This record gives sequence, C-alpha cells and structure tokens, in this order.
Amino acid sequence: MASLTQPLRDEHQELYPFVEELRQAGDAVYESLTTNAHARVEDAYRFLSRHLIPHAKAEEAALYPMVQKAMGCQQATASMMRDHQEIARLTEELETLRVHKSVLSITSLQAMAFRRVLYGLYTLIKVHFAKEEEIYLPLLDEKLTAEEAQTMFQKMAVAAKAARQNPEH
Repeated sequence: MASLTQPLRDEHQELYPFVEELRQAGDAVYESLTTNAHARVEDAYRFLSRHLIPHAKAEEAALYPMVQKAMGCQQATASMMRDHQEIARLTEELETLRVHKSVLSITSLQAMAFRRVLYGLYTLIKVHFAKEEEIYLPLLDEKLTAEEAQTMFQKMAVAAKAARQNPEH
C-alpha cells in the first residue's frame, strides 16, 4: 500500500537524476570550457531556477506547515527552510558565474567557483531530500488524514505553479 506522502517521494525520484547532473556538470568544468560543459551548466541552472526553487517554495507553502503542526512546533522546519535559502543563494551565484556559450576559456578561479557551487548544490540537495524522506514524510504518513494530504498536495501544486510563473529567487 502506498503511503499518503508517496506523491512527494515520487517527485523526489523524478528530480534525483537532475540532482545527479549537478555533480556531473561540476565534473565537466575546466578552464577550457567545452560546449558540453557549457550546456551542462546551463541545464543545471535551468533545473534549479525552473524546477527546484519552485519545489522548495511549494514545500514552504504547504508541506512545512503540516510538519510544524504534526510536530507541535513552529521551528520544526527552520533548518530545512535555511537549506532552501542556501540553495537559492547558490543558484544566484551560479547565475552570476554563467558565461556566454561563445566563451571557450575561463580562469582557474572561475572553474573552481563553478565546481564549488555545483558540488555544494549537489550535496545540499541530496541531504535535504534525505532528511525530508527519512524524517518528515514518515511523520506525516502517521499523522495526516487522506484529506489533509490531498489538500497539502493541492496547495503545493498551486504554490509551485505560482513560483514558476513569478520567479524571484
């Protein structure tokens, strides 16, 4: 039998290959910037800005209030929201580091900065998802009714759509 929070677990499974691509993008960046490396960086930025940041905003709008309620503590999700802030900050840093596809050479400092940001995002997001799946989702499976879970996922969908239409990170 599927758990009440299975839709979020499924969404994470859909996102994991893109998270893995963050590490692969970091692996591809050197001072001699190939077309492939440039495309990987651009794909990583698109994933973060168009999918992951809206996902995070949806969690903050709908998932985390349910976790706070279930745990009886307003601060229960504070560290997870801090993860979201750092993901947004690193995404902004990646945006700043991006170069035009005609640029075939970057400095060693730029290459190191790209790798630091991409590897940092990769690690932070993997750990963040693990914390949600191992701590929050089992708690919600235990505490939520089917109706509450359905309402939560509807609110998440609305919030994610709004974040995609109105990006502000």
